[in-house]
Amino acid sequence: MSDSLPDFAPLDAAVGRHTDTLIDLRRDLHAHPELSWAEQRTTDTLVDLLSTAGLRVRRLRKTGLVAEIGPEAGPAVVLRADLDALPVDDTTPDPWRSTVPGVAHACGHDVHTTALVGAGLALADAHPQHRVRLVFQPAEEVMPGGALEAIEEGVLDDAIRIFGLHCDPGLDVGKIGLREGPLTGAADSIKVSISGVGGHTSRPHLTQDLTFALGKLITELPAVLSRRLDPRAGVSLVWGTVQAGSAHNIIPAVGSASGTIRMLDAVAWANIESLVRESIDLLLAPYGVDSEVRYVRGVPPVVNEFRSTQILGAVAESMVGEDNRVPIAQSLGGEDFAWYLEGVPGAMARLGTRTPGGPTYDLHQGNLRIDERAVPIGASLLARAALSVATGAH
Repeated sequence: MSDSLPDFAPLDAAVGRHTDTLIDLRRDLHAHPELSWAEQRTTDTLVDLLSTAGLRVRRLRKTGLVAEIGPEAGPAVVLRADLDALPVDDTTPDPWRSTVPGVAHACGHDVHTTALVGAGLALADAHPQHRVRLVFQPAEEVMPGGALEAIEEGVLDDAIRIFGLHCDPGLDVGKIGLREGPLTGAADSIKVSISGVGGHTSRPHLTQDLTFALGKLITELPAVLSRRLDPRAGVSLVWGTVQAGSAHNIIPAVGSASGTIRMLDAVAWANIESLVRESIDLLLAPYGVDSEVRYVRGVPPVVNEFRSTQILGAVAESMVGEDNRVPIAQSLGGEDFAWYLEGVPGAMARLGTRTPGGPTYDLHQGNLRIDERAVPIGASLLARAALSVATGAH
């Protein structure tokens, strides 16, 4: 394979022609967010748009879709985006803020989706002879993620490489972040439900003081894991919910705590569930409560393959210049793009979305705002990567 890049001018021109449509699409998706496995309007919108543009479109069983460009057989380059939003309120002042109470695109999936549409439209316009598959995947925000079902439905059949991107509100628009090797962490979810004899707070000795036992669990389990696992694994247990009781003078009979367990190391991820279950039993044993543990294996780390990262790096530099291709650190965030990389070589890039000189937002917060100049940049990055592989340049 040659390291020379193809002529991207027709592709860039096609992205430019579609940019206004893409911005309108992004705003429409942002105003109408849908939660995991409920992305029906989003799916319908994309099916109509891409079918009208002449792409071959197939709906996935629940929600989401696959669209193809080029020959119906032969090796395919796969590009992937995620569709779902988060259960948070949109607190932005934008005219296109969410119209759905309690649901918002607070992780940038509307940008991912729109950029992939742009890549597909540009490739169909400028290079329709190359086989490229666009995967619009549902349910990235739930564990173990919609990627597994998409893979079961054949989205990786004949695939030779896969690429994706993720918004990064810590990078200025125009910058593209890359990292070879581990990019994200592994992530699991846990819910511990406990039950016991309740009663009056004046007589805790006649109860199993469930609230006290729950408090010990939520403080001691993270400490146990920090001492039982290699610190280099970067294990982090953070509780998101703690629920018990309804009155200040009554010891409840039931309670629960739920959260996520994240780590940088795939070996630790392979073994951690048994350690967590064992530790919970030992921590709760002195209090005599009964417990039920719901442990959901989430996603392994995203590990960017060397050659695929080189491809993204080369096309990123050809777009934004060497100074705007920036190294990034591994994150503890989970991302089900990892499941694709267990079957096909590929890589994910970070797409800068911060307005230079503007505030730095955070993902999964309702005030997240995106500099929309990132949309055509993301579209061009994905399209260029696909064309580089499809033409044999990499």
